[in-house]
Order: sequence, then C-alpha cells, then structure tokens
Amino acid sequence: MKVLAMVLAGGQGSRLHPLTAERSKPAVPFGGRYRIADFVLSNMVNSEIRGIYMMVQYKSQSLIEHVAKAWGNSNAYTGQFVTVVPPQMRGGGTEWFQGTSDAVFQNINLIERHSPDLVAVFGADHIYRMDVRQMIDFHRRNSAHVSVAAIPVPLAEASAFGIIDADKRHRIRGFLEKPANPPAMLTDPTRAYGSMGNE
Repeated sequence: MKVLAMVLAGGQGSRLHPLTAERSKPAVPFGGRYRIADFVLSNMVNSEIRGIYMMVQYKSQSLIEHVAKAWGNSNAYTGQFVTVVPPQMRGGGTEWFQGTSDAVFQNINLIERHSPDLVAVFGADHIYRMDVRQMIDFHRRNSAHVSVAAIPVPLAEASAFGIIDADKRHRIRGFLEKPANPPAMLTDPTRAYGSMGNE
C-alpha cells in the first residue's frame, strides 16, 4: 500500500510565546538538537511511510534548515523523501494557506503526482508517539472514507479541544470546536474524544 504524508507545519503557536517569537511552533527546539516537528516525522518513518511533504508557512526558515540537516539523508532512496513545501498560491489564489484543508488543496498536484492509495494528513506541532500503521489498518478494515485519530480527554477539560461525537461503531456523527457542553464517549461518560488533528 502506497501512503503519502502531508504534514502541516505552519502553526504560529502564539500560546508558546516567547518560544515562537522567531519560529513556528513545529520548529521549537526539544531535547537539545531536535524540534517538535521531529516527532511526527519519526512517527511517519517508523511507520514505513516514506513519502513526506511538510507544508510550512509562519516564520519557517529555521524549520526548513533543520529538516534539510536532520532529514536530508531521507532522500537517498528512490521513492523516499522528506520535502518542505512553502505556500505557492496555486490555483489562481492570492492567499497563504487558510487552514488545513486549504494547505492540502493548494498542493493537490503533489498528491496527483504520486497517486497514493492513502493520504495521511498530520499536524507537526504535537509531542506523541504513534504507529500510523495501526490507524491505516483500522481505516482499511472499516472501509472508511476518512479516519481521524482521537484521544480520550476528561470531560471537564474537553471544552479546550476539538471534540469528536462518535456513535457506538466509532463512526463520526459530528465535530465540535471547543464546545461548552462536549458530548461524552458512549463507553465512558467521564471522558470525550479529543481530536488529534491527524487524518
């Protein structure tokens, strides 16, 4: 199965100021020589996803330089790459990326060029470990159109997240951005499904 990753690394990260005064949130240093974006790139490579486009936007120079140094060897094999993609205003538009779907839409030509079986759209500004193959297996097993990764969050804290309202078969019924009254998980009335922004 051929999977192409579209990694979104344009986040301004205003809540992390002053760490993001000179760089985007995915470019914030972590553990010495690493950056927050290295988590998603490691997750992809360790999940055997070899084609990775990283969309950048806000104060991206330090991230571009980091990816070139740290991930430059990823391009050594045919079909394997980590490539940084700045906004190109394709399709006659005159705007920067206007969110997740627009970043993917403005680069639909890259998806068409590779003709993948699946496209994984992931954010680059979270710190976590994930085997993306498990998500792909779930997606294929359920013949889903789209699968969204979620984590259980305490109901009392759920209003700070994008919340997925899912039925007992784990099908998405709705999505609520930071709702005042978040719907609880059917299997646990004390928690809600918080979207990880990974699709």
